[in-house]
Amino acid sequence: MRQTASIVCIGGANVDRKARLLTSFRLGTSHPVTTTQTAGGVARNIAENLGRLAQPVSLVSTVGDDRDGQWLIDVTSRYVNTSFIMRTPKANTGTYTAVLDERGEMVLALADMAIYDTVGEEWRKQQWTRLGPISAVVLDTNFPEDVIRAALAQCRQEDIPLCVVTVSVPKVKRLPSDLSGVTWFVTNEAEAKAFVGKDGHTGDIMKAILHAGAQNVVITRGANGVAYAAKQGETGTLAAPNVTVTDATGAGDAFAAGFLYGVLGGHTVEDACRFGMSSAALTLQTAETVHPALNEHLLQAAYARYFREGGTK
Repeated sequence: MRQTASIVCIGGANVDRKARLLTSFRLGTSHPVTTTQTAGGVARNIAENLGRLAQPVSLVSTVGDDRDGQWLIDVTSRYVNTSFIMRTPKANTGTYTAVLDERGEMVLALADMAIYDTVGEEWRKQQWTRLGPISAVVLDTNFPEDVIRAALAQCRQEDIPLCVVTVSVPKVKRLPSDLSGVTWFVTNEAEAKAFVGKDGHTGDIMKAILHAGAQNVVITRGANGVAYAAKQGETGTLAAPNVTVTDATGAGDAFAAGFLYGVLGGHTVEDACRFGMSSAALTLQTAETVHPALNEHLLQAAYARYFREGGTK
């Protein structure tokens, strides 16, 4: 029986802990908070979002040989093929601890990600041979530079559609300056500027990323919406839907998943950005990193609400 081609997400799988302030933030004192724990990690979050959107998806990541690692595998495997997650006794499962203000905006985030430095290129090679047919690869920037470069080269060599999703300003530096083989480069303004190495107008930043070899670039700009550009000349901006933010964590990953759902479903980059923003809008309105009721019907309904029925154009 022919195996279904899978979207392969390569990168981080963490435990996200969130402490939400009940009073205004002040340095040098303790604060009353409410705390929650959810599954996180950019590649993992994108994989779960895609799985909930009925896409066949596999996750290539690493967790510790500990309780957090087992919990992550258990919650992720409901939507994602987790058989390519390696467990290692060399480090704890990655954790990301965010302190959010009363509006749900991040005040401070602490990342314990030493586990990703244990990942070597040999391990990626071994996993690659086991993956089976691949429809597209999503690569975040959590793994070491050599692993990221090798995954990029492999996709280029095998002509596999590749979506690079940046994680943070420091980790964007792990990407090579040559982005040949990158089909979609999904990033935010700060990370895009860090990659290019200069400040400037969003249009100029996008041109520089296309010049580096990416075929398409999408820059998320929070409440200012999204800017996109393609080598073929398609370029534009879209305003963000007006929603009440409960918690901003995971919105960028939800955007990336919605965007991929769109482009892999045959939509234009512009329309895929609308799917991405619809997905992000849904996640912004929940306290979860991934919307707990996300499915294709909910996403299509959000798309219709925000972009078809007199909503944001």
